[in-house]
Amino acid sequence: MARLAVVTGANRGLGYAIVRELAEHGWDVLALTRTSAEPADGSWPAGVVPVLQDVRSEPAHALAAAVGQRPVDLLVNNAAQGAPHGKLGAIEADGILNAVDVNVAGPLRLTQFLLPNLLAAADPVIVNVSSRLGSVSAQANGDFADLSTSYAYKVSKAAQNMLTVSLAQELQGRVRCWAVHPGKLATAMGQSDASKSPANAARQLRELVDSGSRTSPRFCSLGGNDLAW
Repeated sequence: MARLAVVTGANRGLGYAIVRELAEHGWDVLALTRTSAEPADGSWPAGVVPVLQDVRSEPAHALAAAVGQRPVDLLVNNAAQGAPHGKLGAIEADGILNAVDVNVAGPLRLTQFLLPNLLAAADPVIVNVSSRLGSVSAQANGDFADLSTSYAYKVSKAAQNMLTVSLAQELQGRVRCWAVHPGKLATAMGQSDASKSPANAARQLRELVDSGSRTSPRFCSLGGNDLAW
């Protein structure tokens, strides 16, 4: 039986690229989407089952029916939420709470729901698609002070990294847990100077999963080095 992956935020950008990359290399994929919108090219690859699931909500019947009792070899928490950049006086707390709901509580909900399926797999991995901007040490050093990044995105990605560490510690020896920075992606959420294609990042993610790396927790840049938390 083919390995099974669950990917959130799956109908556009990096999420869709990951779905395509995995499907083209023999994986079965449950592609979780917030809306019923078709992917960018209008079709899902063979071996892909789209599932309507908003990560801000508790997993619904559609996901339960799609996954059943089958082992889940890979969970990719890719769905993400940011907010417009603004100075301190203009920041809305609701924007930060929404980003935390999607970027932190969303992966937690999916991990809790799929944990029996993950534990049933031979060598399961949870990948949280994070960002170098979530590195507290790098931000404290002022490494990204020249970037116009919202409080919501930085705070929620730092929290997502802590979630990754917490999951890895509790699931040590049973599920490997990684936070990955995909690179400066040329997507709707990317920086203005971004040039890396989602397809390239998706290939690097698949290669990382297939590499057999045993480090957990791990925070790394796809195709590059490990990053400071």
